Amino acid sequence: MAGHSQFKNIMHRKGRQDAQKSKLFSKLAREITVAAKLGTPDPAMNPRLRAAVIAARQENMPKDNIERAIKKAIGGESESYDEIRYEGYGPGGVAIIVEALTDNRNRAASDIRSYFTKSGGNLGETGSVAFMFDRTGIIEYDASKASDDAMLEAAIEAGADDVVSSEGGHEIYASQETFREVAKALEAKFGEARKAALTWKPQNTVSVDDETGEKLLKLMDLLNEHDDVQNVYANFEVSDALVAKMAG
Repeated sequence: MAGHSQFKNIMHRKGRQDAQKSKLFSKLAREITVAAKLGTPDPAMNPRLRAAVIAARQENMPKDNIERAIKKAIGGESESYDEIRYEGYGPGGVAIIVEALTDNRNRAASDIRSYFTKSGGNLGETGSVAFMFDRTGIIEYDASKASDDAMLEAAIEAGADDVVSSEGGHEIYASQETFREVAKALEAKFGEARKAALTWKPQNTVSVDDETGEKLLKLMDLLNEHDDVQNVYANFEVSDALVAKMAG
């Protein structure tokens, strides 16, 4: 399993166990507000907003919170956030992309640079690692929604590029250009996806030893816990033993 998927699963379990729902809700609300502000406040007509609302629902964010975040954008009361992408190398030369929404660029850059430096990595220029990733759409369904064959067949018919099925569910990848149409076609067949968003997918992953893997996972944790950080992507794989240890 690719490193980014493993890490996502670790964070998923960790997120269920710890009491950081309020921080998570504020990040989700920030994305909803920004998405509604940049496009129309109707999720049916605004793909980014729809993705943000789906993500919020997956985390059981109350409906009132979601509606309040959209109203904030309509009422013009929302803070002004800059979208910034940071790129750099973590321990072991692993490529990392960090997406942030911040109302203080200097603070965000300073904090994120210090996280990279303290972990033994370094923050680079924009574009320094993005070429190792593909900007692509991802649509996720629970494994119970369809058999591997049925999902593969439906995804190919819808125009998807790739399907990865496992016990954890189905991951369907589509180009930026076809992503919305593929998502709509699959939703018509299987219902609402548990996730539908644009992502940075590593073209290749690098295997790291447990010592480096632990440093990387701690760096990913630090980055994800920062208020301004929305998403973190990396191109590494770690051992199942380390996944179990960090999840435990």
